[in-house]
Amino acid sequence: MIFRNHKQAVLSVLIATAIGGVVVTDAVAQSRSSERNSERRGGKQSQAKAEVLFPNATREEPSVKASPKLGKQLQKLIDSYNDQKFPETRAAADEILANSAANAYDKSLAAQLGAQAAYNLDDSATAKKYLQQVLEFNGLDNNGHFQSMLMLAQLQIQDDQTAEGLVTLDKYFAESKSTKPEELIIKGQALYQLERYKEAVPVIQQAIAGATEPKDNWNQLLMGAMSEAGMTGEAVAQAEALAAKNPNDKKAQMNLASMYLQSDQMDKAAGIMDKLFAAGQLTDEREYKQAYSIYANSENKEQQVIAVINDGLQKGILKPDYQVYLAQAQAYYYSDPQQTEKAIEAWQKAAPLSKDGETYLNLARVLHSEGRIPEAKTAAQQALAKGVKNQADAKKIINLK
Repeated sequence: MIFRNHKQAVLSVLIATAIGGVVVTDAVAQSRSSERNSERRGGKQSQAKAEVLFPNATREEPSVKASPKLGKQLQKLIDSYNDQKFPETRAAADEILANSAANAYDKSLAAQLGAQAAYNLDDSATAKKYLQQVLEFNGLDNNGHFQSMLMLAQLQIQDDQTAEGLVTLDKYFAESKSTKPEELIIKGQALYQLERYKEAVPVIQQAIAGATEPKDNWNQLLMGAMSEAGMTGEAVAQAEALAAKNPNDKKAQMNLASMYLQSDQMDKAAGIMDKLFAAGQLTDEREYKQAYSIYANSENKEQQVIAVINDGLQKGILKPDYQVYLAQAQAYYYSDPQQTEKAIEAWQKAAPLSKDGETYLNLARVLHSEGRIPEAKTAAQQALAKGVKNQADAKKIINLK
């Protein structure tokens, strides 16, 4: 990836897969569900104690349990959700929430499963309302309570309510004392999105340090945050360490080249591209564009620009668009006087694809310098037709005798 556009890349989806993936998170509800499933099979159920997901939580679990009077309604709620009958789940949840006999636990569980059902029905707004109710009623055990809080934060971030999501996340980490890497990275992403880059860096570092196998986009997010925070040296060092650790990993090498580009270490960036191109490791359009961009920003690398572009066009990897032809024209023109004809051919292909007439005007100037006056006049006329800032130059060429 090219880190000059890293925001678009690192803001990819870091929302945890836990969202919407919980069938029943509350221990009591799990027990009720297991008992009913056992009854259906006609067997006995040996109840296993639910795993404690938040052993260090500061929240004291409520002692209130399900109301005996609402047993059938609660079971209907759980069964409909487990059977993936989500509209029925929401209806059952709403009935319990409206029931004056329901206690805090009943309503919390109803809101929790209502949220899960709404999410599975692609109704994020309603899911968030239910999840807010889960937290307000405060009736679930820590497993259910904190997973609901995390889901709310994830949905808020997903719906571009990043500031609200960060507030929810901060409350989640403060009370649950979770240090799970896949959750910390969500906070790091939220801080990044809010342009709080210096705050994002240690959070992302903690996530990476705690993960057995950190995902590649976590490292990209860290380097992006460091770079935006003005920590360019640290970002380069991070990229170098990853590249040294994974010398055969093309992504790591490309990321290092990007960081060298961003820190104006063009020779080093070009050196990495030399190796990748020579080894035939450039395989997609993005990589070819990154390669010729690095060469174009380096001293005396015009021949490499030409080689990469021609190779990409020949293989059908590079699309013959304006930027490609423009880079090709400039490389030919500045590489060797003997290549001027090829430069003109590339400019002739680029000019019609330009959004204005500036490329036509440059073409007219080059044609004029080569003594090809009739062609220069035609190009100048086309420049005026498409629009240029310096109309005087175009008219001067058109009026040549």
